[in-house]
Amino acid sequence: MIPIGRIGQPSDIGKAAVFLASDESSFVVGTEILSDGGVTNITVFK
Repeated sequence: MIPIGRIGQPSDIGKAAVFLASDESSFVVGTEILSDGGVTNITVFK
């Protein structure tokens, strides 16, 4: 069910947090960072 093919680990969230705390994210403003392996992008058709 997870598009990336594996269960998320705490380190996956940590990597997103480290990115936001770094200079690499200095131009990122007002957005959500989804660290869910693509689960949010699944669309269920009925």
